[in-house]
Amino acid sequence: MPKQGDVHVIHRQDQGKWVVEVEGGRARSSHTTKAEAERAGRDLARKNKSELLIHRRDGKITERNTYGRDPRRSRG
Repeated sequence: MPKQGDVHVIHRQDQGKWVVEVEGGRARSSHTTKAEAERAGRDLARKNKSELLIHRRDGKITERNTYGRDPRRSRG
């Protein structure tokens, strides 16, 4: 399966929910808690062999994980 867009876990103020989105697409799922959204996002990123970006409520990225082949040589 070719690499698809990066997966983002973001908070939607207007909906009051955490959503999982694939870059270049629309929301895949919505969740009441951040933990639920993180699990769903992580599963999707592993399946797509892409990167997972977890955002805070204010939109800043707090965590970034690559699943599949990481183009960087450094570990960690």
